[in-house]
Amino acid sequence: MQDETKETDGSLLGDSRQTPPGKKENMKWQKPRLTRKALMKCCLVKWILSSAAPQGSDSSDSDFELEAVRHQPEGLDQLQALTKFTKKELQSLYRGFKNECPSGLVNEETFKLIYAQFFPQGDATMYAHFLFNAFDMDQSGAIRFEDFVVGLSILLRGTVHEKLNWAFNLYDINKDGYITKEEMLAIMKSIYDMMGRYTHPILREDAPIEHVEKFFQKMDRNRDGVVTIEEFLETCQKDENIMSSMQLFENVI
Repeated sequence: MQDETKETDGSLLGDSRQTPPGKKENMKWQKPRLTRKALMKCCLVKWILSSAAPQGSDSSDSDFELEAVRHQPEGLDQLQALTKFTKKELQSLYRGFKNECPSGLVNEETFKLIYAQFFPQGDATMYAHFLFNAFDMDQSGAIRFEDFVVGLSILLRGTVHEKLNWAFNLYDINKDGYITKEEMLAIMKSIYDMMGRYTHPILREDAPIEHVEKFFQKMDRNRDGVVTIEEFLETCQKDENIMSSMQLFENVI
């Protein structure tokens, strides 16, 4: 496993610095480098920045624009402390978020529209549903800007341990602290439904089932039919093939 403390620049606002090449090029899985190009593959970042006002268009860059929203986010300094985004990145993200969601809250229907936009040839409905529930930590039916950027920060710039914890929460659909084979299959099928037509060669219909069977055989150490967070973290971090497969999830954020 690569050193999780080494973070490279990943500015959303066009920093021109290059990320130095990785030292372990022969490894099957490597921690993604935080380049602007890599970040801009994120559907949620594309969506939110596409609605942001032109940079430098007014003097509001010095702070959040709060007057037009019903839900006001935490202070800029506090959000910087909670995330790995810069001040300018948070400002840009907030402008886009406010333009798309003037109430200051994003609902599940918006998530479905986002993924339908980026995956028009697939069915992204169920994946958007599961992803929304993972961001909606308090299960309120709406996501605040704070929750949104904290989740994005983990997914885009978190350590391997933080990302795996977030992934476990995604797979744990009913939030009971365990992943069942049925829950993992539901998530995998939703990803394959959304991405299947973009893969080459075309995936077989039974591919998600085979994928889950292979995962569970490795993860369910005590053979009790469920995977705990401890089993999930230990297995993922020790198995390079599983970590490589987990990138399928990271590529459809």
